[in-house]
Amino acid sequence: MANLILVRHGQSQWNLENRFTGWYDAELTDQGKEEAKKSGELIKKLDITFELAFTSFQKRAINTLAIILDELDQKNLTTVRAWQLNERHYGGLQGLNKAETEQKHGKEQVMTWRRSYTTQPPKLSREDPNHPIHSKVYDKIDPKLIPDTESLLDTYNRAVPFYTKEIETLLKNEKNILVSAHGNSLRALCKKILNISDKMITKLEIPTGNPILIEMNGLQLQSFKYLDQSRAKEIITNQ
Repeated sequence: MANLILVRHGQSQWNLENRFTGWYDAELTDQGKEEAKKSGELIKKLDITFELAFTSFQKRAINTLAIILDELDQKNLTTVRAWQLNERHYGGLQGLNKAETEQKHGKEQVMTWRRSYTTQPPKLSREDPNHPIHSKVYDKIDPKLIPDTESLLDTYNRAVPFYTKEIETLLKNEKNILVSAHGNSLRALCKKILNISDKMITKLEIPTGNPILIEMNGLQLQSFKYLDQSRAKEIITNQ
């Protein structure tokens, strides 16, 4: 039996401000730090020893993981940082307030950008200084791989192959794995792991700082649940 725990980072400053965050490197708020600490406390009660941890290149996920590992007394756990686990790139919407964007473009259009599986938001120009190709964080990544915008499908197409290559083998060998990432990269992983359809994945929401425990036998799904039931959202399946 293997345990996989997926945690969306704690609340970030741009979550609080209701902005499209995407690849912008937002800081955790005080509430976000508390959510990460609570995540660590909940995971610690499971008495799981982890083989490896994975996170993205974005500091809100990195710092969430650090707080969790501190709570677990596993600060020396080997950690892999992968840009493939980054949040979905919201393109030209990045930084915009969601409510103001709805007023400008209409609620239906904004919900299509946010929840459609295949629709990309407008692209962010590569000349824009906020484009990640200009960030030192990504200077070792082939610029051709760095997106200008992404749908959830695009996010799936980078996050899931990484999961399949780097994480599935560990789970198959009954290793316990912890992943600290983002709402949309985790939605992509949940789509794969829980076999959620293209239609139903649009309904899946993952709250900040509430770990999902997934138990597997080999790669056969046994169970899944949020550790904090008071803040749980429905885990959508095809049934």
